[in-house]
Amino acid sequence: AKVLSVTIPVSSITSASDASAIAHAAALLRAGRLVAFPTETVYGLGADATNGEAVAAIFAAKGRPSFNPLIVHVASLEEAERHVILPEPARRLARAFWPGALTLVAPRRAASPVSLLVSAGLDTVAVRVPAHPVAQALLAAAQRPIAAPSANVSGRVSPTTAAHVAEGLREKVAMILDGGATPLGLESTVIGFDGQHVVGLCRAHRRGHSLMTVQGIRRHDAALQRQQLQQAQGASDFVAGRRQGLRQGH
Repeated sequence: AKVLSVTIPVSSITSASDASAIAHAAALLRAGRLVAFPTETVYGLGADATNGEAVAAIFAAKGRPSFNPLIVHVASLEEAERHVILPEPARRLARAFWPGALTLVAPRRAASPVSLLVSAGLDTVAVRVPAHPVAQALLAAAQRPIAAPSANVSGRVSPTTAAHVAEGLREKVAMILDGGATPLGLESTVIGFDGQHVVGLCRAHRRGHSLMTVQGIRRHDAALQRQQLQQAQGASDFVAGRRQGLRQGH
């Protein structure tokens, strides 16, 4: 009997150095498609954060529980503040570490166009300004905030190369921008704020195991985390003391 070989379609991997690649990826995002792209931490599975159907597609592609919020990537501190209310201590951290591997969780602005699905029913949004040049270029070209968790099936190791993304997600993503191996290989450090106070710190401690869960920054950890981090009014001191550690997180 004749044996037929079956080829499983794999998403197109396109070099981010291609002059037209960023523009094409941005067009896909604006059309509601999923695009994987490199950040300085791990590869992200990106969608237009203002498009509810596109955001829902992230959860479906990853098999991610709908109660697990997503990080929204933006181009600047100014853009972040269009979506969240950042207290001054959070702004100090942002000015010190953005662009970079730091995510800030803060109350959502009522006027933000970001899909409510991003927050998984919470009244906060996680925002980050990535430092990777490909991520920065994609944000500039798309002119949209980009919701992007790690580009892997939930529960598996976070991808640090385009090939890892293709192996895990295959045809579930419209395009993979190949920017080489990610420099850090760890998810970002996440700090949550409630008013002027730090209410939680969640850090990735090893590849593929992010501690960024909403449960990790809820109020029940507030007392312990305040002891560890000091009051948010002392955020500038915290920045000075933790600068090296935060730069090693997504």
